[in-house]
This record gives sequence, C-alpha cells and structure tokens, in this order.
Amino acid sequence: MSGADGYNASGVYGTQGVASAGNVPGAREGAAGWTDSSGNFWLFGGVGYDATGASGWLDDLWKLNATTEEWTWVGGSSNSVNQAGVYGATGAASAANTPGARYGAVSWTDSSGNLWLFGGAGIGANGTSGAFNDLWKFSPANNEWTWEGGSDLAGASGVYGTQGVAAAGNTPGARAGAVGWTDSSGDFWLFGGGGYDSTGSQGALNDLWEFSPAKREWTWVSGLDAVNPQGVYGMEGTASANNVPGGRSYAVTWTGSTGNLWLFGGGGYDSTDSQGILNDLWEFNTATHEWTWAGGSHLANASGVYGTQGVTAAGNTPGAREGAVGWTDSSGNFWLFGGVCFDASNPPLDSGDTNDLWEFSAASSEWTWVRGPMFAADTPSPQGVYGKKGTASASNVPGGRSRAVGWVDANGNLWLLGGEGLDFGDLPGNLNDLWRYQP
Repeated sequence: MSGADGYNASGVYGTQGVASAGNVPGAREGAAGWTDSSGNFWLFGGVGYDATGASGWLDDLWKLNATTEEWTWVGGSSNSVNQAGVYGATGAASAANTPGARYGAVSWTDSSGNLWLFGGAGIGANGTSGAFNDLWKFSPANNEWTWEGGSDLAGASGVYGTQGVAAAGNTPGARAGAVGWTDSSGDFWLFGGGGYDSTGSQGALNDLWEFSPAKREWTWVSGLDAVNPQGVYGMEGTASANNVPGGRSYAVTWTGSTGNLWLFGGGGYDSTDSQGILNDLWEFNTATHEWTWAGGSHLANASGVYGTQGVTAAGNTPGAREGAVGWTDSSGNFWLFGGVCFDASNPPLDSGDTNDLWEFSAASSEWTWVRGPMFAADTPSPQGVYGKKGTASASNVPGGRSRAVGWVDANGNLWLLGGEGLDFGDLPGNLNDLWRYQP
C-alpha cells in the first residue's frame, strides 16, 4: 500500500498535523500500534530511522487514515533519535508531554477512544535508558499525552501487593516485549515480557495483570512475582488453577468471542525450565482466572507441522516463534503472521524470519496453513514479492519479518507495517512497507 520495498528507509514527515499522500514513517521494528474509535490506525516509536537517516530509538507518533490512506505525523521528533521523555505531572495532560523514545511497549485503546501505552525499553526522564514501567494515555481529541503512573526512571521493580486484590500502590515492574489484551468490560490485561520482578531481579516474566482505566488500579492476577519461571502445563485442554505459561517475551495474543484471553509462543521458558522459542497455545478464562494449555508443544524450539496448504487439520501447528503479528477477524477466527520461527524439520535445524500465514478456529481448535512458504532449514528466509503498489495479487507476499505492527480495519482486513526482515532483494534490515491483507 505504501512505504519502500527496500530496507532501512528514512521517514518522510511532512508538516506536523497535516496529512499527505507523500508522508510515511521510517523503517522500524518493535513499534506500538492502536486503532481509535474512528477507525484510524496509530503508530508510536520503535527502533528505526528518522527523517535524516539516523537510526535509534524513536518517539514519533503517527496516524493513518485507512480510507484516504494518508499518514499524518502527529507528535514526537522527526529528526532526532533517542529522545528523552517529558513527563510533566502525574495525571495532568499537557501538549509538552511525550513518552521517551522506546521499543517493545504494550498498547491498548479504551472505550472513549484514548490510546494507552505501557513500558518498553528506551529513554526516560533526564536521558536515563533501560526498561520502563511508565503508563501513558494519549487523547486523539486534543493530541495530548498524560503520564498516568509508573516511574519516569528505568529499572523499576514491580509492586505486586496481594494476588487478586486491586490497590492504588500496585504496579507491574519495568519490562519490554510484554503483550496485552482488552476484555469485554474495557479493562486492560498485561502479561510477561523481559524485565524486573518484585525484588529487582531481571529476566523473563510470566505475571498477569489487570488494569482498570476507570479506577486507575492494577491487580496482580496470575503468575509469579519472580523472573524466569518455567511453564506449568497440566493436561492439554483442561483448565487448572495450577497451570501457567512460562516467562516469555514477544508472544502473540488474541481476545476470543467469549472474552477469554489467548496467548501463543514467544521467547521464554518451557515445562522443563529450558529457554528457547515456544509454540504453545494458551487460553485464560477471565471469569475463573484459570489457564488452559490449548495446543502446541510444552518444549521449546518445536518445529511446525504445516500439513496441506489451505486444509484445516487437527495435527497442524505453527512452529515455535517470537515477534509474530496476530489479529482476530469478523468471524472470531485468529490469524498469525511471520515472526522468528523454527523450521519444519524434525528435529528443527534452523530459525529465521518467516512469512507464513496461519488461521486458527477457536470453535474447532484447529490450525490452517493459509499462505507463504513452509519455512525449512535448507532454504533462506523468504524475501518479499511486492507487485504493483496498491494492486492486490495472489502472488504478492510480504517478506519474512518479526516485530512488525498490525491493525484491523472495519472490513476485517489486516494492515501490516514494517518490522525487522527481508525486502524485495532479500536484504535484511528494518522495513517501512505497508501491506493490506483481505481474508
């Protein structure tokens, strides 16, 4: 749809606040994305390139009108990477406020259409760097940020309180690569990432938190308050209060039609406390607060079982991966694209950026390999096939990539931007290509 078919492209910012067909964010990975109540797509930060071609942590905020297909540079810096955050006073919106440059943050949209951002790794107040646990709210109505909570300094420990009890003093520790959901009540959920536990130790986390935007309070719901926990799987398909995914980063999430939270893969710890890339599928019941191991392997670095392209089967499963993109279609099916994946050999022999596309039916609990090549050890990571800009084609496919950003429009189409991966010439780097997929 837009952007370059090459790697490491600079951004074209234009005039701040003015939409233009010529505007485009620079190449990046690990950015945050939202969809507002008007159906516009929003993008913040990541690791990538500014207007001058300099690379580093970004703090730029963009809006894409999915109807006109025009980008607007809304805020942040256009020509300077690694910018420090401007926090202001907690709870007070200001045109001068802005989160520091960062990647690997978590994002949610509330019922009023405000955009929320948590943590990530980057630059805080006074130029301090590391992982953060700061919580921000952005109002698209007035284009102002509000620092809502957490620390403006890196490396903050978590304050867990009592499990299951909300409290004004509770807050997750600083982290990057965590994942989030929004439930049917409008509460935000946060899981895992790489960061800091209750004692200040650093590692992989498996803590699950619920945040009420109405009360401005966090609740520690599940998981440990310590780093590097292994997974407790129990019996596949059976919920248990003892079950819990292991600590991990850059997993994929979906919210089911019943309001349950789904989690797939990421980089972390399996049932034997071995560290690697995972392909386990989990479901969390928000009413009973129990996890169910729903599929995939309980061991790290599992190979994919692709089956026949386009054919749903109980034995199919994507290979272990982290940094993939997921979305839910209008029928309630889950979709998964790309990531750093282990190949389809047994045992797996190699990993790399992939561009395979999968669909999961929550009703039948079965996967379908839909598009893209099978990732194999004897073939390189797949390059992009771009075709003609703005023209759909069955032969088009984004190149293999990880840590891209995805949105879903009002028609149920997936929009995909950037990530770290391969361009049309099979060259690796950061990307800023924008794609639309019509299921």
